Amino acid sequence: MRRYQAFDPPEYVSWKPDPAVQRAYGETLEKDPERRKIVRSLTRDDLLALYAGLLRARLHDIALKRWVRQGVLSKAWLGTGEEAVAVGNARALSEGDLVGPMIRNAGACHERGMPVSQMLKAYLGTRDQITRGRDLHTGDPERGVLPPISFVASLVPVFAGAALAFKLRQEPRVALTWVGDGASHTGEFHEGFNLAAVLGLPLILVLQNNQVALGTRLSAHQRGNTDDLAAAYGVAALGCDGNNVLDVFAATRLAAERCRKGEGPVVLNAHTFRMGGHATHDEGEARSLFTAAEFAHWGRRDPIGCFEAYLISRGTGPGRDGKISASTLATVEDEVIREVEVAAEEALRSRTLHPPRPQEALGGVTQD
Repeated sequence: MRRYQAFDPPEYVSWKPDPAVQRAYGETLEKDPERRKIVRSLTRDDLLALYAGLLRARLHDIALKRWVRQGVLSKAWLGTGEEAVAVGNARALSEGDLVGPMIRNAGACHERGMPVSQMLKAYLGTRDQITRGRDLHTGDPERGVLPPISFVASLVPVFAGAALAFKLRQEPRVALTWVGDGASHTGEFHEGFNLAAVLGLPLILVLQNNQVALGTRLSAHQRGNTDDLAAAYGVAALGCDGNNVLDVFAATRLAAERCRKGEGPVVLNAHTFRMGGHATHDEGEARSLFTAAEFAHWGRRDPIGCFEAYLISRGTGPGRDGKISASTLATVEDEVIREVEVAAEEALRSRTLHPPRPQEALGGVTQD
């Protein structure tokens, strides 16, 4: 993929595949028979769709970062380095399933069918999208994407309720939401997830462990191992390499199968890393919080670069009897670039044509 010196983390600008990292990437997909079977069942089109999803997520964030540099926005919350989690999770689910993203899970929105323009309009506060200019968090319930709010883990009890509805109606549907390592300590998380555990609900809780809560390292706010969280609630646990989109996809598919069989909920622990600050305004703080060696370690594990190198070197299909060429991937990238550019232009036009109306601020809000 193309690299952007003005917007990419330094570790990504001159990215090249690391042989040891790529070897581990492939080995991860072979060591578990169930996951291997799922990965090998993916078609060429499936793989290209995953690749496009990763690019779309990265370019969505780059569009936001560009607007920050241009003064269009004051700040943005980016998921750079974590794209494989949301994209892999969302792509593995079925059409009728429900997802509840955090602000860094933009990939879940567009991979469940939301136009990128609607996502960008939410940041610009236009009235021609679901929040009508009142909040930059976004979603689309008709596409199975429930908008979050700023309070992290607040969707856990909401999604426990959705999963309860699925169970009571005997619908083979799954509810999936995300929390960070820090959000797993909140009251909303415990109350919601404990209810899901006690009632055996079809809920997938993705613990997006990116090593940091706001500006606090994981080691400073948690003594135990995040892999042990599920044991406290007596539920099933799965782990995955959060920078390997195929491992995320396969693990999510297995978690969903468990839930559809009445064996939920499931904690899916995705190990990844945020290649920036909590938001664009504190990237320097993030660089001081983690060492250069830690950023270099995760930089070599760029989820897009690693997946691209895997596709080119390993081929596709059950017997991996065909490869996806670099030129094919470049064509996909060109299409996604055009898609995001058109979406950004549309969003900027809407900022002028459809500004929020103060007199409508309370419209649709229930009042006593």
